[in-house]
Amino acid sequence: MRRILLLDDEQNVLQALQRSLRQIFKDIDLKIELFASPEMAIQRLSETAFDFVISDYHMPSMNGVDFLRITKELQPNAVRMMLSASADFNTIIGAINEAEVFRYIAKPWNIDELKDAIQLAGNRRDQVLEDKRLADELRVQRGEMTPQEQEAKRLEEADPGITKVQWGPDGSVLLD
Repeated sequence: MRRILLLDDEQNVLQALQRSLRQIFKDIDLKIELFASPEMAIQRLSETAFDFVISDYHMPSMNGVDFLRITKELQPNAVRMMLSASADFNTIIGAINEAEVFRYIAKPWNIDELKDAIQLAGNRRDQVLEDKRLADELRVQRGEMTPQEQEAKRLEEADPGITKVQWGPDGSVLLD
């Protein structure tokens, strides 16, 4: 299953993009979550791991580069893409340099280009995760990391925050 977070302040764009993705990848199990608010999307990013994050550039409360920069901090393995009607060169370069955006998707999008971008992003995501897994395996073999640390890292990447448990003085788990 692939998990995708879509952020755009325009609900009709979110719905259209979701329809396009479902049409393109009808044979793939996709979990698509839509957000019109960067703040709500950031909250969700702190709770759940995503394979891809696609954000609009122009939004009222926060621009897409700032949002994707935060996304990079919260989920460095999520492939980040920018969606915008603006073809401003400085916007594109800023997104690439500051938030390490993988692809820039123009509005209105071309369905074939969207498909290619998502497929390439999927390949990129899989390769990054495999590289990290192999590097961790090597660290365990060299004694630089314990198998328990490797498993905790894997769990944290799959479910952000799962290993950050608050303990009470009596050993009980404290809930927020």
